[in-house]
Amino acid sequence: MDKAQQDALKKAAGIEAAKLIEPGMIAGLGTGSTVRFFVDELGRRVQEEGLTFTGVTTSVRTKEQAEGYGITIVDVDDVDHIDVTVDGADEVDKDFNGIKGGGAALLWEKIVATNSSKIVWIVDESKVVDTIGAFPLPVEVIPFGAGHVVKLFESKGYKPVLRLDADGQAVRTDEKNYVVDLHLERIEHPEELAQDLITTVGVVEHGLFLNMVNTVIVGDPNGPRILTNSNK
Repeated sequence: MDKAQQDALKKAAGIEAAKLIEPGMIAGLGTGSTVRFFVDELGRRVQEEGLTFTGVTTSVRTKEQAEGYGITIVDVDDVDHIDVTVDGADEVDKDFNGIKGGGAALLWEKIVATNSSKIVWIVDESKVVDTIGAFPLPVEVIPFGAGHVVKLFESKGYKPVLRLDADGQAVRTDEKNYVVDLHLERIEHPEELAQDLITTVGVVEHGLFLNMVNTVIVGDPNGPRILTNSNK
C-alpha cells in the first residue's frame, strides 16, 4: 500500500469517527496522522455546520490544530468527564489490545483515555494484526537515569532503542521525557509485560493499551469497517 492509498483510508476512518461527536459533547482528541484527518473533519463541521463541543487534547500539536479551526479546547483537569475520545493506534489485535505512542504522546493519551466514558480508535487496515509487537513498543522514561533503564531493558532482552530526532537528539515528549522503543517483534503476554514496565523505576508510562478501546474504526478500501469490543 502506498502513502496516498494509506492516507485515503485514514481520512475515511477519520471522517466516519467525526460523526460520533455531537453538540455539547466533551470529546478527547488524540494524536497522530489519522487523527489529523479526524480533527480536519471536525473543523469543517464547526465552520460549516455550526457544531459546538469542547475538546480535550492529548498533545500540544493537536491542541494547536483544533484551535486553528475555532474548536474550544480545555485542560483535562477542567472537566469532570470526557464523553468519548477518538485516537489512533499503531497496532491493534483481535483481543483489542493495542500499541500506541508512535507519536510520542502515550502518557497524555492514556490519561485522557482512562478518564473517558468511551474510547474509539481510528486506523487504516495495516494496523490490524493477529499479535501486537511488530511495531516497536514506546516507553516514556524520565531523563534522569534513563541510561540505566535502557541497560535494564537490554538485560531482559527487550531490545531497547532511545528514540532520536532527525538531528540525533533524544526525542522529548510534551512532558519533556524520553521515549525508549522496545523492538520485541511479538508480545505473547502483554499483561505481564505491562506490569513489569510500569513497576520499573524511571518509567512514567508504556504504550500498551490493553482491552481499553470500545470501538475500532478501520479504514478499508470497501468503506470504513467497525470492530466492536464485546468485553467493554
